Parts: sequence; C-alpha cells; structure tokens
Amino acid sequence: MSIERGAAAMRSFTIGTNDANQRLDKFISKAVKSLPQALLYKYIRLRRIKVNGKRSEIAYRLCEGDVVELYINDEFFDGNDDSGAFLHAPAKLDVVYEDQNLLLVDKMPGLVVHEDESGCADTLVARIRHYLYDKGEYDPRNENSFAPALCNRIDRNTGGIVIAAKNAEALRVLDEKIKLREITKLYLCICHGVPDEKSATLEGYLQKDESENRAYIHEKPQEGDLPIKTRYRVLARSGGLSLLEVELLTGRTHQIRAHLASIGHPLLGDGKYGSNELNRPYGMKAQALYAYRLAFAFKTDAGILNYLKGKSFEVRDVWFQREFYQGGFKKG
Repeated sequence: MSIERGAAAMRSFTIGTNDANQRLDKFISKAVKSLPQALLYKYIRLRRIKVNGKRSEIAYRLCEGDVVELYINDEFFDGNDDSGAFLHAPAKLDVVYEDQNLLLVDKMPGLVVHEDESGCADTLVARIRHYLYDKGEYDPRNENSFAPALCNRIDRNTGGIVIAAKNAEALRVLDEKIKLREITKLYLCICHGVPDEKSATLEGYLQKDESENRAYIHEKPQEGDLPIKTRYRVLARSGGLSLLEVELLTGRTHQIRAHLASIGHPLLGDGKYGSNELNRPYGMKAQALYAYRLAFAFKTDAGILNYLKGKSFEVRDVWFQREFYQGGFKKG
C-alpha cells in the first residue's frame, strides 16, 4: 500500500512511570499518532514492533523500564510532535485545590474544556498544561504517551470545578471512581418559577440530537433514550425565581438544563431550553448554572488517592448565588 512507502528506521521508547501498565497497542497509538491502527497491528505481528528486542503480544501490559522498538517508516513520525501547542494558551488558572497528583480548577463560563471545531487554542486543558509546564511539573519532551488530562468536563457556558490528573495513575483512579460514582458533584442553579416540592428526585429518559446539540426528555423510553435521574433541593426563593442545589445521579449531556425545563422550570439565562421572553426581563444572557462542590466519597480502595477520602472542596463565591441573596435578580 502507498501508505507504507518511505525509508524505514528504528525508533525506540523507554517506558516510564506514566507509560507503564498500558497495553502495547494503546501506548503506540498515543506515542505515534500518525500510525494507522491497521498497520500498528500488522507491524506487531511482523515483529517490526518489538518489546525488549523480542516479539510481543498486542495486549502485553508494558512495565516501567521496557524498551519498545519500532522499525517503521519515518513518515509516521512526521508531524507527530504537537506537544508545544498548549503554550499558545494562557497559564492563568483559578485553582481550588492542588497536590502532587491532581488539580481542581474553577473553570469560568465561556471557556471550552477541550479544543472544538473552532480550533481555538485557548482551552482549559491547554491552560492546565501550560500552568504545570511553567511550574516544572510537566514537560512533553520527557513523556512518551501521557499529558495532564481532564477527568470530567462541563459545557462551555457552565462554570465550576473540573478535575485534572497530573499523572497516569491518578488519571486511572479518578476515571474509575467517577464510573463507580464515588465522586459526588453538586451544582447551583437558578430556575424560573418555584418547583412544587422543596426537594425531589426526577426521573426520565434523555435523547441527544447531535445535529441540534440538544437533549430531549421523555417520560417513557423511546429508541435511543438513556435513563436519567436528577436530584434537586430548593435553597431559596425570590419573586419568580428559585435557587437550587442539584446532584446528577446520572451524567448525561445537558441533563440539568433539559430535565428542569421539562418540568416547567428552565434555568435563568438559558436560551436553548428556556426562552428569551422569560430571560429578557432579568437582563440575563448567560445560564445560571455552576458546578460548585465536589466530594471524594470513596467506598473502595483509591490507591495513591486514598488520602482524599472524605474530603470535599467548594467554590465559595458563585456570582449568581451572591446576586440572588442580595436581591439582584429583579425584572427590569
């Protein structure tokens, strides 16, 4: 195939701490991004990719100190190094908590977490990498397959706490704990109207329309629907608005916004699931939604992160909460 043209050469990677315990194929797909998956598997079978000078199985788990040798064409390494792109983003962060393994960052509304179709270089993950680079805690030249990564994400126009892992083991543990729902995330929001119950757990089914980037809520399941559960508690009421604390018992796209709107209480400032007619009297153009509190509610062993068990962290000054209690949200 034409894709195999070019001069073959040997490149090698010595497996470091952040590379260890990965499958061989997963490591190579990260370390040599331009190598097509079909060729990756073919070259492992043909012994053009070896571990410690010997043939290796695709699913072999790499150990620290292993040497991965690749006898493949130079062209697959061309353009493989985009590791300095993060330096185009600012290094400014609002850090809620930081230790040797992770960062909790307060993301401002309007900032995307990862690069999107706009190609904007200023993303939260890029800022985090630049911040850690300036601190001397991350240098892509010293890494084969790992870069500091986000463990959760929130929408561009939602603010709040995002978790970033500084090393591969922390990323593995945090991903597992999020899947096990052993990390609790609470949101603050302001909705139109006053819910009938002071606290309740809403249930339903959500369908995401990718073409519209919009979620639809159904009481009974339809094809393609995913079950959702949203728990809320009314903290305060003022005029025609309510301040709520919300916990996602399932984590679906736009879940809070769509679920509350489906029961007649869209978020203040949300033009997608609410309406400009509702929001215009308050002069609100941004949705009042914030991921303000995070708790490490570990029930099982958390390895290198066991010291975080039972700890919680909070953004103390959420702009719309302050405005709400000061009576700042009144119809104009």
